[in-house]
Amino acid sequence: MLREILERFDETVVVEKPVSKELEITKYLLKYRDRPVLFRDVDGWSVAGNIWSTRGRIAKFLGIDREDLLHFIADAMENPAPYETVDDAPFLRNSTEDFSLLELPVPKYYPKDGGQYFTSAMVIAKDESGFVNASFHRIMVRDDKTAAIRLVPRHLYSMWKDKAEHGEELDVRIIVGNPVHILLAGATSTSYGISELEIASRMSEGAFGKPLEVVDLRGIPVPVETEFVFEARITPELVDEGPFVDITGTYDYVRKQPLVVFERMYHVDEPIFHALLPGGYEHFMLMGLPKEPQIYASVKRVVPKVHGVRLTEGGAMWLHAVVSITKQHDGDGKNAILAAFAGHPSLKHVIVVDEDINIYDDRDVEWAIATRFQADKDLVVIPNARGSSLDPSATKSLTAKWGIDATKPLERKEEFERAKV
Repeated sequence: MLREILERFDETVVVEKPVSKELEITKYLLKYRDRPVLFRDVDGWSVAGNIWSTRGRIAKFLGIDREDLLHFIADAMENPAPYETVDDAPFLRNSTEDFSLLELPVPKYYPKDGGQYFTSAMVIAKDESGFVNASFHRIMVRDDKTAAIRLVPRHLYSMWKDKAEHGEELDVRIIVGNPVHILLAGATSTSYGISELEIASRMSEGAFGKPLEVVDLRGIPVPVETEFVFEARITPELVDEGPFVDITGTYDYVRKQPLVVFERMYHVDEPIFHALLPGGYEHFMLMGLPKEPQIYASVKRVVPKVHGVRLTEGGAMWLHAVVSITKQHDGDGKNAILAAFAGHPSLKHVIVVDEDINIYDDRDVEWAIATRFQADKDLVVIPNARGSSLDPSATKSLTAKWGIDATKPLERKEEFERAKV
């Protein structure tokens, strides 16, 4: 459970005094951007944020090295494993229909937000064939029992649309407060028919030696480790959703999105609500880390020796990447650039470096650009490409992309040798 997880981290900041869920939580999470923050009293509830705000902390929890995160996630995506259904879960101890979303510690993070927002919520749904989908969705509270849910055209959207076209509602479970392997799995992009819960189960096997455990909650599997669970239904009705601050730290606009009705709440004893700061480091990690294996796999298809991929914090772990390769032929750097864009279509800028450059050190990467890059020879510019809708500088999601080949020319490698003692 989250309380036990937070106790493992010596760097956790504990806020004992009462804190308002309207804007005040945000101030603390911005002040301690890379440290977990535990609030003891937010309208009488415990709240935590920035839990998974660094690669090192995520890797430590999973029992692996930081550099192995990419391969750990890739293995789970490629080898999903069955989860195990058990009879009980801690959250089943507390169940009620007598609750108000407005009275829960759901924060309003920024002044222009459309309302209080669930930001760490994952939605679990099952279709007629038995396929179980689990995915992240921001949810804006409207009143005591209803909210607007942002659905992009992916799997949950497809499941909802199939129901909505027949005037029916989609039965879902909304979960809040989960360990990082479940969160990372929920952020992966996979083929329809592969359950994110099975990806989480593979991660659980790799990290803890056991499959993910779930309980059957009225026909839908729910991980036993979650803090809050809500029985809900997504209706065909569309309502205003937004504004909302997305990963780039800028406001997304108001859209018509489905209305979701909350019916029953479950929670563990002394639960902790997970407040995921929009545009914060934790947001970067959970959204960006599952994209790195996709870039890696794409580049690996054109350059045999790929050593690592990093989506950078400065690029919101969405728009900028650094890729480390060993060149076998001149031109490999440019091929790697094009493959990186193919692996993550939202990517805007990519830098390709040699294996001796530490991709986790921004100064080292900049040094490679300074000493191994010539703009008239090594810059790749792609105008009017499809990019990210989250980039405010794009025009109708069309953007100019560039790639920097900061690798050494093979015929002059010795001229670029670093001095060593």
